Formats: sequence, structure tokens, C-alpha cells
Amino acid sequence: MKRLLLPAACAIAIAAASCGNNPNNQGSGADTAIGSANRAAMEPPANTLTAEEQAAGWKLLFNGNNLDGWRIYKNKESNTWGVLDGTLHCTGSATDKSDMRGDLITNDQYENFELEADWKIAPQGNSGILYLVTEEFDAPYMSGPEYQLIDDENFPEKLEDWQKSGANYAMDPPSKLAAKPIGEWNHTKIVVNNGHVEHWLNGEKVVDSEMWTDEWQKKKTSGKWKEYKGYGVAKKGHICVQDHGSEIWFKNFKIREL
Repeated sequence: MKRLLLPAACAIAIAAASCGNNPNNQGSGADTAIGSANRAAMEPPANTLTAEEQAAGWKLLFNGNNLDGWRIYKNKESNTWGVLDGTLHCTGSATDKSDMRGDLITNDQYENFELEADWKIAPQGNSGILYLVTEEFDAPYMSGPEYQLIDDENFPEKLEDWQKSGANYAMDPPSKLAAKPIGEWNHTKIVVNNGHVEHWLNGEKVVDSEMWTDEWQKKKTSGKWKEYKGYGVAKKGHICVQDHGSEIWFKNFKIREL
């Protein structure tokens, strides 16, 4: 649509001079549109790091070509994760929405970090990014806190606030709903630093909490996690993306240790 602005600007300016040759025709809508297009063209390709990011200590968790650096939790059998058009892709299932499927975890473990990723999810989808995950339990969520990714508007079951996108699942609801409509890319940032946790969604900080405090312990033992003694205990663990039977895509997955 931006290209349509150029003829319109020419039509307005033609009485004074021919379009594109008027030295006074600066700051027009055409110039703005062209500038926007140029800026978009200058954006780095997906799954790459700028020189500034590299200097700041960022590293890619997903290279856009293969699953190097990742494996299935507890080395289970799974064929649902792969690479599709430069995205980390989970095919999901039309019938199996179990939370005991083949979640994908990083080979490496992290303690204090800042993590970013772009994601989009299929209609009625449900997934998550987990962190501080260990492998002594049957599923990653039994140890690792979860940044919830879900179709807030169209999920087929009623959602509690602590189940909505950006939530610290079953612990801290998001302060606002900041997810974009289904089909659009969202940007997530997670900060974990000596127990201080921040969840960001599309530039909005939606969770700010402290792990291992009395308040945190009370929320854990009075809610969903009261029977899961290992939940949130580890100070260091894997990053995990959840296969909850829904199709989901990730790109620009990167991490910086703090």
C-alpha cells in the first residue's frame, strides 16, 4: 500500500513542478513511505545477531536452519519439532493436547539471563516458554516456571487470568493483555536475575515478581504447584518450548547471560 502514496503525492505537486523534480517537495508522504520501506529493507534478517548484540553478549538459541543446540526433554521420541521457512516449528496435533508430549529443551543450562523470542500460534493454540527446567521429573513444567503463550480470545475453554499470554503460569497473571491477534508475530522478553523475574510482551512489562520469597512460597503451596515439590526450586536449568498439541512458530530466539 505504501507504493500507492507516490502517485498521489505527484498529483498534488504537479501544479508547481513535475513529481520527483521539485526541490521544495521535501517531507512529503511519498518520501515518508519510501523511507519506511527502506528502513524495513534494512532490518537484519531473521535469526541473526547484529554486531552490537554480539558485543553485548547475546547468542542465538536457534540458527534458522536446524535444531542444533536443542533436544527433546529426557530424550523422548518425538517428530513434532522441526524447521519450517526459517522458523522453529511445532506441528502439534488435532487430537492429542496432552501436556506430556515431546517438549524441546536447550542442551545448555542458564542461571541469570535475558531471553528474547518472536512467536505466533495457531487459532485456539496453547504453548509456553519454560526456564530453569531440570530433568528429574516426568515433564518440564514440574520444575520450570512457564511464560504462557495462548490464544487469549478464542481458546475453547474458559481461561483464568493466570493462564493468559505473558502470565507466569499458575503464579502471576499478566498485568495487561498485550498479545497481538492470531496470525501476527509477538515479541517476548524474559528476564531472570537472582530470583527477580520479568515477563515482557510486545514491549509491555506484564509480570514483575520475586522467586523464593515468603510470598512466592505461599502462592506455590496454595495453588496448582502445591503437589509439585520441585517446581521453581532450581537456580539453574534448561530453556524449554512446550508441545501442548498446538501448532506454533518461533524465530529470533536469543539469550544473554547476566
